[in-house]
Amino acid sequence: MNTKENQELSALLEQATAGDKAALETVLAGVQDLVFNLSLRMLGTFHDAEDASQDILLKVMTHLSSFRGDSAFTTWVFRIAVNHLKDYKKHMFAQFPLSFEFYGDDIRSGKIQDVPDLTQNVEKTILAEELKLSCTNVMLQCLDPESRCIFILGTMFRVDSRIAGDILGISPETYRQRLSRVRKKMADFLSEYCGEYGKGTCRCANRVNYAIQNHRIAPNRLDFTAARPSDTAVEVTAAMEEIDGYSQQFSFCRTYQSPERLKQMIRDFLNGPAFSTVAEA
Repeated sequence: MNTKENQELSALLEQATAGDKAALETVLAGVQDLVFNLSLRMLGTFHDAEDASQDILLKVMTHLSSFRGDSAFTTWVFRIAVNHLKDYKKHMFAQFPLSFEFYGDDIRSGKIQDVPDLTQNVEKTILAEELKLSCTNVMLQCLDPESRCIFILGTMFRVDSRIAGDILGISPETYRQRLSRVRKKMADFLSEYCGEYGKGTCRCANRVNYAIQNHRIAPNRLDFTAARPSDTAVEVTAAMEEIDGYSQQFSFCRTYQSPERLKQMIRDFLNGPAFSTVAEA
């Protein structure tokens, strides 16, 4: 971000902190895609990501006056989001934790032949594509929360190790080492079980009804295939170090535009009675 952009952001943040609704909406709109995509990859489903994103954006809003400019604004937002998401217990996969061993066995041995047709007249090819996109999120749920966060920061957002280490409270060297290990673990799993991004056999087309039965996808809510790609980016002090040769295998780490429901939530809050309470806090 150049000097002029920094000055414009500082002025906008000052106006937002003073209670200017338009400035505050602009500030939140500028980070909502970042918050939503981090939440989506950390929690696994659109519904859970929307709920968590609302909580995080409200925290950003109510703590805005504590931002001192010691780091980039996006780094400050990341820190709030990461702290919220690492201990978030209200999402589906917190109740039903996964492991690579369990998920791999489920992909290979799940009793898909025992499930009736649950497609509700939706084209099976469309549902298979939804499952492919959803499956990469499920893979991430096989990692513990901190490893998942390290993978997302380093692979999806390409955050510099100095900034990522600061966000997570670890040294840049420790962050790079952990990122390398978790990327290898993900690459090994993809290589064995995924035909889309690895060298395995894609089973998604045959697992559609099984996935519907297990609430992994829903014919009446095709969130992934309906979502539009976003150009979400993060300001960093230097380009992310290329620590291994796995980048091409992680092309599934694309970002999405935050749902209109989340944008409407921000507008409703700013125009509702709760805003005056926050503004006066």
